[in-house]
Amino acid sequence: MPVAELGALLGQIRACTHCAAHLPLEPRPVVRGGTRARLLIISQAPGTRAHETGLSFNDRSGDRLRHWLGVDRAVFYDEDRVAVMPMGFCYPGRYPQGGDLPPRRECALLWHERLLKQWPHIGLTLLVGSYAIDHYLATRRQPTMTATVAAWRDYLPRFLPLPHPSWRTTIWEKHHPWYATELLPEVRRRVAALTN
Repeated sequence: MPVAELGALLGQIRACTHCAAHLPLEPRPVVRGGTRARLLIISQAPGTRAHETGLSFNDRSGDRLRHWLGVDRAVFYDEDRVAVMPMGFCYPGRYPQGGDLPPRRECALLWHERLLKQWPHIGLTLLVGSYAIDHYLATRRQPTMTATVAAWRDYLPRFLPLPHPSWRTTIWEKHHPWYATELLPEVRRRVAALTN
């Protein structure tokens, strides 16, 4: 039965300690989504708040992402509607000068393909941030994250690339007004069609 298979797989993932020696905190893989989910968000890696609570995007970047998508917390955390799979499932730590380290590469290799098979109803995958964009668009991506997001029509209907919704994106949005006027209305339309 698919629900049981997904539950067993998520149990294996949440018990994973493959990268424990390389993590600053104990492993706590953060991933979510039910077999009926129709929207998939592939993100970067959990931050400290997501690590503490076990909820993806349970912070200000999550508030910003939900604003971009036009959904509230109830819809966002409804696993029958939305699945969230980071490139790295555990908090990777920080650079000494600040900013989170890149997601661990092992997660995508170990788990992504197996998880994707458990979500047969996904109608759209949002690639949030450069790590997800680079991995899933590979040679199809543009030279920069901005250029890739600007070329969003080229990746539909399967993928839609977005920047990471950190506070740094505030300035980026001001320099790229097309993001709010052209892309976000389309994101909200597509997300609503899949989650309502």
